[in-house]
Amino acid sequence: MKSFEIKTKVYFGDQALDRLAEIPYRKVLVITDPFMAQSSMINLITDPLKKGKIEFDIFKDVVPDPPIEKISEGVKKMLEYKPDAIVAVGGGSAIDSSKSIREFALRVDNYGKVGLIAIPTTSGTGSEVTSFAVVSDPKEQMKYPLVSRDLTPDEAILDAELVKSVPPAITADTGMDVFTHALEACVSTNKNDFSTALAEKAIEICGVFLLRAYLDGNDTHARQKMHSASCLAGLAFNSASLGLNHGMAHQLGAIFHIPHGRANAMLLPHIIEFNSDINKHSKSRTEYLPAVKRYATVAQLLGLSSYNKIMTVRSLVNWVQFMLKEMDIPLSISQMGTISEEEYMNAIDHMADAAMADGCTDTNPRVPRKADVVQLYKNLW
Repeated sequence: MKSFEIKTKVYFGDQALDRLAEIPYRKVLVITDPFMAQSSMINLITDPLKKGKIEFDIFKDVVPDPPIEKISEGVKKMLEYKPDAIVAVGGGSAIDSSKSIREFALRVDNYGKVGLIAIPTTSGTGSEVTSFAVVSDPKEQMKYPLVSRDLTPDEAILDAELVKSVPPAITADTGMDVFTHALEACVSTNKNDFSTALAEKAIEICGVFLLRAYLDGNDTHARQKMHSASCLAGLAFNSASLGLNHGMAHQLGAIFHIPHGRANAMLLPHIIEFNSDINKHSKSRTEYLPAVKRYATVAQLLGLSSYNKIMTVRSLVNWVQFMLKEMDIPLSISQMGTISEEEYMNAIDHMADAAMADGCTDTNPRVPRKADVVQLYKNLW
């Protein structure tokens, strides 16, 4: 027996941030990053809190790929302040930090239920509706995914006002993160009718609005649509989980600090080909791997079609590569120009071991061997 639930109440559309004046809490801790805390955008959060006469304090020490040390500092702050709720404001790092801080603080001193309201400022991770968080251990060069229903935010507020100023490069990276979440949920071995419906809608929105949001950050309609797509994809993979793409991308982030969405985007063409087992003999087969049919369906959602399933999957790979080129995302590690070949090749064996052990890899539609992962990393060079 399977089950599906959406724990998070989602507020979206114009003036969605007005919800902050109505929240049923009297004392909140806002967790965000230094840039957000020092910019005028923080007023979009604090003004409605003041209007609702809600006491608040701000913890602003969030950094990308939240390390254990920063989580510990946040735990200390929460235990001192003892808020009724946490308001997480930022990208995936801020929301993941908030989830982890609340979880660990309540294990130390369970002084009562503490709400969690997630307000994303990028359209990418979907973390505002998931039971996942990722923390880093810089010393070990590892990323650790945390999974617990208790991590899931109680509320999410999606307001496009917060993403208008996101620069094109981050719009590209986070947008392709949305697409990767949705695509991996579509082909996951744990997919179901509900997760697939959400993932397919997210993919359809990406196909229409991602490039628009990249080319014109002030296109509010495109921004709001991508914000919705991010949330939909989050709901999808929260139920279906992900796959090898994320298992491998986590290692590229942990060791080489490649932004998560960019790592996903660069890997995606290679993973689609691996999961489909596309090669020069593909056309002569009478049966294909299960992922082929799912990828073909996704290609059709994007308006791509061809004479047969293999050609349709190839058109999907070509579409991903086209999007990367249009949004100036490198197609290979060597194209980045910031990592030496020796440094990269020396890290592959360790990265392959970590990718095989990553929880996301468990639901990949094709079971990889370590040798497969090593080869995929080499192909990415």
